[in-house]
Amino acid sequence: MEFTEIDDDNSVFPGEYIYHEPSSAIVLAGAFNRKEDYIRVLKQGKYLEDKIGNFKKIKLSEKEKKDKHVRKCSGCKGI
Repeated sequence: MEFTEIDDDNSVFPGEYIYHEPSSAIVLAGAFNRKEDYIRVLKQGKYLEDKIGNFKKIKLSEKEKKDKHVRKCSGCKGI
């Protein structure tokens, strides 16, 4: 897992997980406003607003993307 800077070329979308550097926490993005230089996020169920420079995007490698475990419900096995 790598963390990349949020610059003019990329942006953050609501529902995306990003890294908050000052608290060393992965948070859920809400509002993103480049003009006013802030991102609003949910961190441990609480609202947080901070400057864009304090956040980083999370980049997963192809192997990390494939390692997601998907379970099927046990009721569908016989069908």
